[in-house]
Amino acid sequence: MFPAQLAARAEQLLDACRARNIKVATAESCTGGLIAGCLTAVAGASDVVERGFVTYSNEAKTEMLGVPGELIERVGAVSEEVSRAMAEGALENSAAQLSLAVTGIAGPGGGTADKPVGLVHLSCALEGSATEHQRCVFAGDRNAVREATVAAALDMALAAVTGQRAIA
Repeated sequence: MFPAQLAARAEQLLDACRARNIKVATAESCTGGLIAGCLTAVAGASDVVERGFVTYSNEAKTEMLGVPGELIERVGAVSEEVSRAMAEGALENSAAQLSLAVTGIAGPGGGTADKPVGLVHLSCALEGSATEHQRCVFAGDRNAVREATVAAALDMALAAVTGQRAIA
């Protein structure tokens, strides 16, 4: 179902989390659950994946993750601030120690000069550390943007878990 390179990344992340007794939660908007789907496509993922939140609407971001509606109104759902709040809300509303959050514009429409199609904000929260954020603009059609987002999120989480990069 997922390309081999994504499945391999998911397996690496699961193994790294398992070795450190870390549970994972996802909070997804533009990927609609693909990150959780990629992780759970790996046999045995149930001992690491705690839950996934698909928060496609602004209301879901607020109701399920506690993202302030005022924040979404002020900066927009596709923003650094909202992706960070999503990641932190996923930790607060789960038994996980690590969360991944993504919000973006997968296209083909919906982009603006300030927020073009392909813009994605990714955040990773690891219990006891500052929440990490990345802003990416991915090329390609809707499927390419979503696949690239999954890959970037898995890489970000793996780096956080293994300490390959400091979370700041």
